[in-house]
Amino acid sequence: MSISEYNGSALVAMVGKNCFAIASDRRLGVQLQTIATDFQRIYKIHDRLLVGLAGLATDAQTLYQRLVFRHKLYQLREERDMKPETFASLVSALLYEKRFGPYFCQPVIAGLSDEDKPFICTMDSIGAKELAKDFVVAGTASESLYGACEAMFKPDMEPEELFETVSQALLASVDRDCLSGWGGHVYIVTPTEIKERILKGRMD
Repeated sequence: MSISEYNGSALVAMVGKNCFAIASDRRLGVQLQTIATDFQRIYKIHDRLLVGLAGLATDAQTLYQRLVFRHKLYQLREERDMKPETFASLVSALLYEKRFGPYFCQPVIAGLSDEDKPFICTMDSIGAKELAKDFVVAGTASESLYGACEAMFKPDMEPEELFETVSQALLASVDRDCLSGWGGHVYIVTPTEIKERILKGRMD
C-alpha cells in the first residue's frame, strides 16, 4: 500500500455559476481500520478561498499550518487576501521546495476571484498543478470520482443544484472505495456566503 493511501481520502471541487463547491469524506483510517469518523480535510484560508488536503493526514495538518503562516505573512505585507491563483502558486512552490522528501499530500484549491469567477486546481505531492474549468478530484477514491463527476457535471449550475450534484458524486464514489467514506463534508461558496453541510453516507 502506498503511503498516500495509508489514511484514505476523497476530495472533489466543482465549479458552478459564480460559485463553487468543495467536498470531502470524513473517514480517518489506518489502512483498513477506522480511527475517526469526523475528520476534517477541507480548511478555510479566507472567506473566498478553501483548500482540501488528501493523502497522509499528519502531513496534511503540517502543510495546512505552513500555508496559514504564509498567508498571514502575505496579509500583513500586502494588506489584502490572497487571490486563488496566487495561493495555488504558493502551495506549488512550497511543495516543490520539499521535492526530495515531499509532503504526501494532494491539495485541492478552490476559490473565487475578485470578479466572482470560480477557480479550481489540484496538484501532486511535488506541486505539479492541474487546472480545470469543470471539476478536480483527489484521494484514494479519485478514480470513481472522475467517473461520477464526468457523468453528472453540467456548466453554470446554481448553488443548490451544484450542492446536489457534488454530494451525489461524492457519495456514489466513496461507496466504491473501501479506504474512504463515512459520510461527507460539503462547502458551497458564493460571493456572499459559505454554506457548510454534513452528509450522511453508508457507515461501513
